[in-house]
Amino acid sequence: MRQLIHIFKREAVLIVAAVLAAASMAAVPPDLGYLNYVNWSVLAVLFCLMAVVAGFRRAGAFDALSCVLAQRAAGPRQLAVLLVLACFFSSAVITNDVALITFVPFTVGLLGMSRRLICVLVMETAAANLGSMLTPVGNPQNLYLYSCSGMRMGEFLRVTGPLWLLGLVLVTACTLLLVRRDEEAAALPERMPGGPLPRAMLVRCGVLFILCLLTVLRLVDWRITLVVTLLALLLFDRPLLAAVDYSLLATFVCFFVLVGNLARMNAVRDWAGRLVGGHELLVGAALSQIISNVPAAAMLAPFAESWSALILGVDVGGLGTLIASMASLITYRLYSNAAGAERGRFLLVFSAVNFGLLAVLGAVSFLAYGA
Repeated sequence: MRQLIHIFKREAVLIVAAVLAAASMAAVPPDLGYLNYVNWSVLAVLFCLMAVVAGFRRAGAFDALSCVLAQRAAGPRQLAVLLVLACFFSSAVITNDVALITFVPFTVGLLGMSRRLICVLVMETAAANLGSMLTPVGNPQNLYLYSCSGMRMGEFLRVTGPLWLLGLVLVTACTLLLVRRDEEAAALPERMPGGPLPRAMLVRCGVLFILCLLTVLRLVDWRITLVVTLLALLLFDRPLLAAVDYSLLATFVCFFVLVGNLARMNAVRDWAGRLVGGHELLVGAALSQIISNVPAAAMLAPFAESWSALILGVDVGGLGTLIASMASLITYRLYSNAAGAERGRFLLVFSAVNFGLLAVLGAVSFLAYGA
């Protein structure tokens, strides 16, 4: 029983998505139309990106970056800002969850259970969720909506760029307010741990990452990228195949099935169209608080009239509750597993910061794009 409970906690979103998909199949029996539900290009690019980023992590590239940042810090306040900004900028390229997986353990080890640890972790989480909104590869919902909308990169950046810049100002200001000057400085590492980084692996990952970006820009067909990535992994880096988050891919498939079936139910399609149409921003942000922003994007996309409003709605909707963005749970789990963790205080600070940022950025988005 305990094992089942543990599995449900770990894969709650996937399990719920699978149950909903199965229930929808009772109303719309499987047929050849199901093949058109799945956005194969999104799944392929997600798979390739996750494998490539796992390669960079395995090569030690992110650990080296963390140490370099720590060595550049002149004091506790500057160190906090550097760590937060590292999450903010890197998440736009390596996704918000990978940024947190990379920097949160390093931050916990560097700061220990000091007074400012919770504040820094909370700001790192907010920074990763906001920084990732800039690009299509920053998070799964952006990649999915970018693909569905048919937007060009310049058009996408014009939608997300202004709010991204505002997010940068806000997370920097909040970090400076939360971390005091007079706190005890952390013991910074004197040199980078381990030997030289594996150059061949870094080059392979770099080439594959560029190929992924070209695919996102629609300059390379996704099938070519998938085949090249699979061949490279099978020939040189087979362990990376196990590092891919297959549960996320399966969750997307389940939501594709669910949304595809709902779209074939006339009553549901009409109701959803009236609910979402013209209110993408508010509905996207609100639904994200309950089921997180990735499934919210998948559920709302077929009924959206304004792609810009929906993109901002689910991106800003990643703030707020702990489950609004699954990346936030990564920080909470990593912190909770540390000895001496103050879970109640973490949730209090997390909620105050995230709902505050949600209110400000949500209001700005509403003024820009309406409901």
